[in-house]
Amino acid sequence: MSKAYIAVPMGDPAGIGPEIVVKAIAEDSLHEEGKVVIIGDKETLKQAADITGLNNLEINEITKASEGRYQPGVLNLFNLANVDINKLKLGEIQGAAGKAAFEYIKKSVDLALDGEVDVVATTPINKEALAAGGVNYIGHTEMLADLTDTDDPLTMFEVKNLRVFFLSRHVSLRQACDMVTEERVYDYIVRCSKALERLGVKEGSIAVAGLNPHSGENGLFGDEEVAQIAPAIERAQKDGYKVEGTIPADSVFHIALNGKYDAVLSLYHDQGHIATKMVDFERTIAITNNLPFLRTSVDHGTAFDIAGTAKASAVSLVEAIKLGAKYGPKFKR
Repeated sequence: MSKAYIAVPMGDPAGIGPEIVVKAIAEDSLHEEGKVVIIGDKETLKQAADITGLNNLEINEITKASEGRYQPGVLNLFNLANVDINKLKLGEIQGAAGKAAFEYIKKSVDLALDGEVDVVATTPINKEALAAGGVNYIGHTEMLADLTDTDDPLTMFEVKNLRVFFLSRHVSLRQACDMVTEERVYDYIVRCSKALERLGVKEGSIAVAGLNPHSGENGLFGDEEVAQIAPAIERAQKDGYKVEGTIPADSVFHIALNGKYDAVLSLYHDQGHIATKMVDFERTIAITNNLPFLRTSVDHGTAFDIAGTAKASAVSLVEAIKLGAKYGPKFKR
């Protein structure tokens, strides 16, 4: 099986993105996983190499992914040359940096839509910097949805043997509870099953987490499980989907981690985030599953407080690239 081409946008130039990019590329073993291209700014990456002591890293400018030299010690770069290094202030919110970060992502998406790369593995961006730069998106998911004309992108986290999908993302807990309806739960069971298949997991089994303590104890602690979730599960089972639930949230993630289920449907943001990050914070990787291409992502921010100090860990980015390499060749467009 051929190696996947993986595009990595550099992230906010004022954050830790450039540093974790050069640290990741400097890991020789990463080049055995896939063919990685960086979309960013050469001067910013040279500065990051100086900060991290990786001055021996060769930056190879390319205009096509096929021009890359995929070997240890080489960083293959689509250089957008869109940062004035003399004005860049590390660790600070800047409109120019937010605008540049968006341009890296857009170029990555263009490469993926053109079929030049198989995977986009994203690095941190900053919402305030985006806004200051006139980029009107609140985050990666919304940005990618708009750039690819995708309705309601499907988020999945993976860490070790645990995969978690989310019924809702960035809404209040009150709104998240209101979104637990029979139609939405059924729709997500179907979509999650199809997403697993796209990743090469055929006839994947899904467990639906309970919303209330002990899954509501048959209506004693809330009736969402009885009134909304159970009918959705029964309907999906009749339609041939491998789904069980509800299973109390205090045990379902542990059960899935130990191999009984291929994935868990979490009913709100923090329910699944806490579960995955307690398994391994740095190695919890996000996948956006129903785009025209596979997208993986680090699950941390720009960390302005340590930008320019060389303290940032590249573990999450390395894992995001590895996960892209794992699923990229299997992913069904």
